[in-house]
Amino acid sequence: MSLNARRVALLVAANTALAPFAIDAYLPAMPALAESVGASVHHTELSLSVFMVGFAVGQLTCGPLSDRIGRKPVLLAGQILFLIASLVIVSVDSLTELLVWRFVQALGGGACVVNSAAIVRDCFSGREAAKVMSTMAMILMLAPLVAPMVGSLLLYLADWWLIFVFLAVYAAFLMWLLGAFLPETRPAGAPVASPRQVLRNYASVLTDRQAMGYILAVAASFAGIFAFVTSSPFLYMQHYGLSPAAYPFVFGANVVVMALSNRVNIRLLRRRTPQQNLRLGLAIQLVAAGGLLVVVATGTDSLFTVVPLVMAFLGVVGLISPNAISSLLERFSHMSATATALLGSIQFSSAALSGALVTAFEIDSAWPMVIAMVTVALIGNVGLRVLAGRPPRVEEAAS
Repeated sequence: MSLNARRVALLVAANTALAPFAIDAYLPAMPALAESVGASVHHTELSLSVFMVGFAVGQLTCGPLSDRIGRKPVLLAGQILFLIASLVIVSVDSLTELLVWRFVQALGGGACVVNSAAIVRDCFSGREAAKVMSTMAMILMLAPLVAPMVGSLLLYLADWWLIFVFLAVYAAFLMWLLGAFLPETRPAGAPVASPRQVLRNYASVLTDRQAMGYILAVAASFAGIFAFVTSSPFLYMQHYGLSPAAYPFVFGANVVVMALSNRVNIRLLRRRTPQQNLRLGLAIQLVAAGGLLVVVATGTDSLFTVVPLVMAFLGVVGLISPNAISSLLERFSHMSATATALLGSIQFSSAALSGALVTAFEIDSAWPMVIAMVTVALIGNVGLRVLAGRPPRVEEAAS
């Protein structure tokens, strides 16, 4: 991979890392934040689902705008909105205010992240795009690993509000970094779509069977991951008795496995197609979800049985997301930001629904999370096979 490719991967990963930091950095502070806004931990966890909804809306609206006016103007506008909302959240004193400003913060984050895959597709195609996305994803995996640790440190130094000050500073750093080192990647002669054409573009993706198979695979996988992320503060720290100091390390172990699966994905792409790797990742998720179902049903669930199975479920995202996204954008290279926006909006809407459902019933067990993970694993596997069909072999992909 050339130095230029690595530079693009680094810059885009730094931009995309804004999302996991905004999601994961404040997880250790959830009980403190809940006490500050006068709500239960379960209700405060709804701020995660609200963030997902805002993220979906931000991507859906800003993807076509990026195809129309360019990547950098949309990136910078999103970073400014994210920065302002982060600073306002510092002073909230009610759950309603928190939810409103988390939604606004997510709109800005969605405007930033929707450009990441489009920028990669502007510069690369085919297997090279899949490899760059895997490298980007491997770098990106460090964010969820580091974010809870950073959140715990900031919580120790001051209180939950310092986490959102940190997010504002990170957004400001991104504005300088991307403004100085990332050129405009949207092709100069690319056609400009009218609002009516944008709707037609969305319709063309929605009615493409293969494209929807790839989108469903990513959305189902992400919904399962978010079911865990939403449940984990309560499930690990309160239900299984893990200490807040140990939580970031147990949480971060999932990210180590994700990073390893990205390395495995890059190696496997030498002799397998992205579509074959995608199927492999989804199959492993289904097996892991089935294992969780068994241990909870038999009453043998504990940190020692649940954590390894969760690691297996979350870990194979490195085989799923890069390959599904590169396969989708290969079909819609002429409107990559629009296709990415639709993918992101469905992905994050699914995550919001999943997170809201696992917290809505306030059940003191692992059942809500496990049922959600089994359900989405089945949907992802069946949906990909029905909609996308048989994956091409290496010889067919090369021809």
